[in-house]
Amino acid sequence: MDIGLLGALNVRENGASIAPTAPKPRQVLALLALHADQVVSVPTLIEELWAGTPPRSARTTLQTYVLQLRELIAAALRRGADPGGAAARSAKDVLETLPGGYLLAAGGGGSDIREFDRLREQGGRAMDDGNLAGASGTLRQALDLWSGPPFADVPTGVHLGTEARRLEESRLFALDQRIEADLRLGRHRELLAELTVLTSRHPSHENLHAQFMLALYRSGRRGEALLAYQRLRTLLVRDLGLEPSARLRRLQQSILTATAENPGPPPHHDELARVP
Repeated sequence: MDIGLLGALNVRENGASIAPTAPKPRQVLALLALHADQVVSVPTLIEELWAGTPPRSARTTLQTYVLQLRELIAAALRRGADPGGAAARSAKDVLETLPGGYLLAAGGGGSDIREFDRLREQGGRAMDDGNLAGASGTLRQALDLWSGPPFADVPTGVHLGTEARRLEESRLFALDQRIEADLRLGRHRELLAELTVLTSRHPSHENLHAQFMLALYRSGRRGEALLAYQRLRTLLVRDLGLEPSARLRRLQQSILTATAENPGPPPHHDELARVP
Protein backbone atom coordinates (compact mmCIF):
# COMPACT_ATOMS: atom_id res chain seq x y z
CA MET A 1 0.00 0.00 0.00
CA ASP A 2 1.25 3.47 -0.90
CA ILE A 3 0.06 6.28 1.36
CA GLY A 4 0.14 9.93 0.34
CA LEU A 5 -1.14 12.53 2.80
CA LEU A 6 1.13 15.54 2.18
CA GLY A 7 -1.32 17.13 -0.21
CA ALA A 8 -4.45 15.48 -1.57
CA LEU A 9 -5.43 12.11 -0.10
CA ASN A 10 -3.80 9.39 -2.19
CA VAL A 11 -3.95 5.86 -0.76
CA ARG A 12 -3.37 3.05 -3.25
CA GLU A 13 -3.42 -0.73 -3.12
CA ASN A 14 -2.03 -2.55 -6.17
CA GLY A 15 -1.86 0.82 -7.88
CA ALA A 16 -5.59 1.44 -7.50
CA SER A 17 -6.98 4.23 -5.36
CA ILE A 18 -8.98 3.13 -2.34
CA ALA A 19 -9.99 6.69 -1.41
CA PRO A 20 -13.78 7.16 -1.33
CA THR A 21 -15.41 10.32 -2.66
CA ALA A 22 -17.70 11.03 0.33
CA PRO A 23 -16.14 13.39 2.90
CA LYS A 24 -16.53 11.40 6.12
CA PRO A 25 -15.30 8.06 4.74
CA ARG A 26 -12.30 10.00 3.38
CA GLN A 27 -11.75 11.36 6.88
CA VAL A 28 -11.79 7.84 8.30
CA LEU A 29 -9.32 6.62 5.70
CA ALA A 30 -7.02 9.59 6.27
CA LEU A 31 -6.86 8.97 10.03
CA LEU A 32 -6.32 5.23 9.57
CA ALA A 33 -3.63 5.89 6.94
CA LEU A 34 -1.93 8.44 9.18
CA HIS A 35 -1.61 5.70 11.82
CA ALA A 36 -1.05 2.82 9.40
CA ASP A 37 -0.12 -0.45 11.12
CA GLN A 38 -1.43 0.90 14.44
CA VAL A 39 -4.84 0.47 16.03
CA VAL A 40 -7.02 3.59 15.89
CA SER A 41 -9.66 3.38 18.59
CA VAL A 42 -13.35 3.73 17.88
CA PRO A 43 -13.65 6.70 20.29
CA THR A 44 -10.79 8.45 18.46
CA LEU A 45 -12.49 7.95 15.09
CA ILE A 46 -15.83 9.16 16.46
CA GLU A 47 -14.20 12.23 17.98
CA GLU A 48 -12.50 12.99 14.67
CA LEU A 49 -15.75 12.67 12.72
CA TRP A 50 -18.19 14.42 15.05
CA ALA A 51 -16.13 16.29 17.65
CA GLY A 52 -18.08 16.46 20.91
CA THR A 53 -21.53 15.91 19.41
CA PRO A 54 -21.69 12.43 17.87
CA PRO A 55 -25.10 11.14 16.80
CA ARG A 56 -26.61 8.17 18.59
CA SER A 57 -25.87 6.10 15.51
CA ALA A 58 -22.17 7.05 15.51
CA ARG A 59 -20.79 3.53 15.96
CA THR A 60 -23.15 2.05 13.39
CA THR A 61 -22.37 4.81 10.92
CA LEU A 62 -18.64 4.30 11.48
CA GLN A 63 -19.08 0.59 10.73
CA THR A 64 -20.80 1.55 7.48
CA TYR A 65 -17.84 3.73 6.51
CA VAL A 66 -15.46 0.86 7.25
CA LEU A 67 -17.52 -1.47 5.06
CA GLN A 68 -17.37 1.08 2.23
CA LEU A 69 -13.60 1.25 2.56
CA ARG A 70 -13.34 -2.53 2.51
CA GLU A 71 -15.34 -2.65 -0.71
CA LEU A 72 -12.84 -0.30 -2.33
CA ILE A 73 -9.94 -2.33 -0.94
CA ALA A 74 -11.48 -5.58 -2.20
CA ALA A 75 -11.81 -4.11 -5.69
CA ALA A 76 -8.16 -3.06 -5.64
CA LEU A 77 -7.07 -6.49 -4.41
CA ARG A 78 -9.03 -8.23 -7.19
CA ARG A 79 -7.30 -6.04 -9.70
CA GLY A 80 -3.92 -7.34 -8.56
CA ALA A 81 -4.89 -10.98 -8.02
CA ASP A 82 -3.68 -13.77 -10.31
CA PRO A 83 -6.46 -14.93 -12.66
CA GLY A 84 -7.96 -18.07 -11.18
CA GLY A 85 -5.89 -17.79 -8.02
CA ALA A 86 -6.66 -16.62 -4.53
CA ALA A 87 -5.75 -13.09 -3.50
CA ALA A 88 -2.76 -12.86 -1.17
CA ARG A 89 -4.76 -10.68 1.23
CA SER A 90 -8.43 -10.04 1.82
CA ALA A 91 -10.02 -6.67 2.50
CA LYS A 92 -10.38 -7.68 6.15
CA ASP A 93 -6.64 -8.40 6.26
CA VAL A 94 -5.92 -4.89 4.98
CA LEU A 95 -8.47 -3.10 7.16
CA GLU A 96 -8.63 -5.15 10.33
CA THR A 97 -11.20 -5.03 13.10
CA LEU A 98 -9.37 -5.42 16.40
CA PRO A 99 -10.44 -5.07 20.02
CA GLY A 100 -11.35 -1.43 20.51
CA GLY A 101 -10.72 -0.19 17.00
CA TYR A 102 -9.43 -0.63 13.45
CA LEU A 103 -6.02 -1.05 11.86
CA LEU A 104 -5.00 -0.28 8.28
CA ALA A 105 -2.19 -2.71 7.38
CA ALA A 106 0.20 -1.06 4.96
CA GLY A 107 1.76 -4.39 4.01
CA GLY A 108 5.26 -2.97 3.77
CA GLY A 109 4.20 0.00 1.66
CA GLY A 110 5.40 3.55 2.10
CA SER A 111 3.96 6.66 3.72
CA ASP A 112 5.05 10.11 2.58
CA ILE A 113 4.68 11.48 6.14
CA ARG A 114 6.98 8.83 7.58
CA GLU A 115 9.46 9.37 4.77
CA PHE A 116 9.35 13.12 5.35
CA ASP A 117 9.99 12.69 9.07
CA ARG A 118 12.86 10.30 8.36
CA LEU A 119 14.54 12.61 5.84
CA ARG A 120 13.98 15.67 8.03
CA GLU A 121 15.73 13.98 10.95
CA GLN A 122 18.53 12.77 8.68
CA GLY A 123 19.00 16.27 7.31
CA GLY A 124 19.08 17.71 10.82
CA ARG A 125 21.81 15.27 11.83
CA ALA A 126 23.81 16.26 8.75
CA MET A 127 23.52 19.91 9.80
CA ASP A 128 24.74 19.06 13.29
CA ASP A 129 27.69 17.20 11.76
CA GLY A 130 28.59 20.16 9.55
CA ASN A 131 27.71 18.32 6.35
CA LEU A 132 26.01 21.29 4.71
CA ALA A 133 25.73 19.86 1.21
CA GLY A 134 24.29 16.62 2.55
CA ALA A 135 21.86 18.51 4.78
CA SER A 136 20.69 20.72 1.93
CA GLY A 137 20.16 17.78 -0.42
CA THR A 138 18.40 15.59 2.12
CA LEU A 139 16.12 18.36 3.38
CA ARG A 140 15.28 19.26 -0.21
CA GLN A 141 14.21 15.64 -0.80
CA ALA A 142 12.02 15.82 2.30
CA LEU A 143 10.36 19.04 1.16
CA ASP A 144 9.83 17.70 -2.37
CA LEU A 145 7.43 15.11 -0.91
CA TRP A 146 4.89 17.88 -0.33
CA SER A 147 2.34 18.65 -3.04
CA GLY A 148 0.10 20.84 -0.88
CA PRO A 149 -1.20 21.22 2.69
CA PRO A 150 -1.58 17.95 4.61
CA PHE A 151 -4.96 16.26 4.03
CA ALA A 152 -5.71 19.02 1.53
CA ASP A 153 -9.00 17.56 0.26
CA VAL A 154 -10.15 15.91 3.50
CA PRO A 155 -12.32 17.44 6.24
CA THR A 156 -10.21 17.67 9.37
CA GLY A 157 -11.40 17.21 12.92
CA VAL A 158 -9.41 17.51 16.11
CA HIS A 159 -6.92 14.68 15.39
CA LEU A 160 -6.19 15.36 11.72
CA GLY A 161 -6.17 19.09 12.42
CA THR A 162 -3.58 18.71 15.18
CA GLU A 163 -1.40 16.53 12.96
CA ALA A 164 -1.73 19.00 10.07
CA ARG A 165 -0.45 21.80 12.29
CA ARG A 166 2.45 19.65 13.51
CA LEU A 167 3.39 18.79 9.96
CA GLU A 168 3.25 22.41 8.80
CA GLU A 169 5.55 23.40 11.67
CA SER A 170 7.92 20.54 10.79
CA ARG A 171 7.89 21.59 7.15
CA LEU A 172 8.69 25.20 8.04
CA PHE A 173 11.52 24.06 10.31
CA ALA A 174 12.95 21.80 7.58
CA LEU A 175 12.68 24.68 5.13
CA ASP A 176 14.45 26.97 7.58
CA GLN A 177 17.28 24.45 8.00
CA ARG A 178 17.62 23.90 4.25
CA ILE A 179 17.83 27.63 3.57
CA GLU A 180 20.37 27.99 6.37
CA ALA A 181 22.50 25.26 4.81
CA ASP A 182 22.28 26.94 1.41
CA LEU A 183 23.23 30.32 2.90
CA ARG A 184 26.26 28.78 4.55
CA LEU A 185 27.18 27.17 1.22
CA GLY A 186 27.22 30.64 -0.38
CA ARG A 187 24.06 30.24 -2.46
CA HIS A 188 22.78 33.72 -1.63
CA ARG A 189 21.67 34.80 -5.09
CA GLU A 190 19.99 31.47 -5.82
CA LEU A 191 17.85 31.92 -2.70
CA LEU A 192 16.54 35.40 -3.43
CA ALA A 193 13.53 34.44 -5.55
CA GLU A 194 12.46 31.72 -3.11
CA LEU A 195 12.85 33.97 -0.08
CA THR A 196 10.92 36.76 -1.80
CA VAL A 197 7.96 34.39 -2.09
CA LEU A 198 8.37 32.93 1.41
CA THR A 199 8.53 36.28 3.20
CA SER A 200 5.43 37.37 1.30
CA ARG A 201 3.66 34.14 2.28
CA HIS A 202 4.83 34.39 5.92
CA PRO A 203 4.93 38.17 6.44
CA SER A 204 5.61 38.05 10.21
CA HIS A 205 8.10 35.15 10.27
CA GLU A 206 11.25 36.73 11.64
CA ASN A 207 13.74 34.02 10.76
CA LEU A 208 12.72 33.94 7.10
CA HIS A 209 13.12 37.72 7.02
CA ALA A 210 16.53 37.43 8.67
CA GLN A 211 17.58 34.92 6.03
CA PHE A 212 16.18 37.16 3.28
CA MET A 213 18.09 40.14 4.66
CA LEU A 214 21.31 38.13 4.74
CA ALA A 215 20.80 36.82 1.21
CA LEU A 216 20.17 40.36 -0.06
CA TYR A 217 23.09 41.82 1.84
CA ARG A 218 25.52 39.14 0.72
CA SER A 219 24.31 39.59 -2.86
CA GLY A 220 25.37 43.24 -2.71
CA ARG A 221 21.84 44.56 -2.18
CA ARG A 222 22.31 46.25 1.16
CA GLY A 223 19.58 48.85 0.69
CA GLU A 224 16.99 46.20 -0.12
CA ALA A 225 18.04 44.23 2.95
CA LEU A 226 17.33 47.26 5.12
CA LEU A 227 13.99 47.82 3.35
CA ALA A 228 13.03 44.21 4.10
CA TYR A 229 13.68 44.89 7.79
CA GLN A 230 11.64 48.07 7.68
CA ARG A 231 8.68 46.34 6.04
CA LEU A 232 8.71 43.64 8.70
CA ARG A 233 8.97 46.19 11.53
CA THR A 234 6.04 48.20 10.13
CA LEU A 235 3.88 45.08 9.97
CA LEU A 236 4.80 43.88 13.46
CA VAL A 237 4.16 47.27 15.06
CA ARG A 238 0.94 47.88 13.15
CA ASP A 239 -0.64 44.43 13.49
CA LEU A 240 0.81 43.07 16.73
CA GLY A 241 2.08 46.08 18.61
CA LEU A 242 5.52 44.48 18.78
CA GLU A 243 9.01 45.54 17.83
CA PRO A 244 11.28 43.06 15.98
CA SER A 245 13.31 40.80 18.25
CA ALA A 246 16.65 41.95 19.61
CA ARG A 247 18.37 39.44 17.34
CA LEU A 248 16.79 40.94 14.23
CA ARG A 249 17.53 44.48 15.38
CA ARG A 250 21.19 43.51 15.82
CA LEU A 251 21.22 42.12 12.29
CA GLN A 252 19.77 45.35 10.94
CA GLN A 253 22.33 47.38 12.86
CA SER A 254 25.16 45.16 11.61
CA ILE A 255 24.06 45.72 8.02
CA LEU A 256 23.77 49.47 8.61
CA THR A 257 27.30 49.72 9.98
CA ALA A 258 28.99 47.14 7.73
CA THR A 259 31.86 48.23 5.52
CA ALA A 260 32.07 47.52 1.82
CA GLU A 261 34.62 44.76 2.46
CA ASN A 262 33.91 41.16 1.53
CA PRO A 263 31.55 39.97 4.32
CA GLY A 264 32.86 36.41 4.37
CA PRO A 265 30.85 33.20 4.82
CA PRO A 266 27.24 33.37 5.96
CA PRO A 267 26.70 32.82 9.68
CA HIS A 268 25.08 29.87 11.38
CA HIS A 269 21.36 29.86 12.26
CA ASP A 270 22.05 30.99 15.85
CA GLU A 271 24.46 33.66 14.63
CA LEU A 272 22.27 35.38 12.05
CA ALA A 273 22.58 38.62 13.98
CA ARG A 274 26.34 38.73 13.42
CA VAL A 275 27.23 40.18 10.04
CA PRO A 276 30.99 40.85 9.89
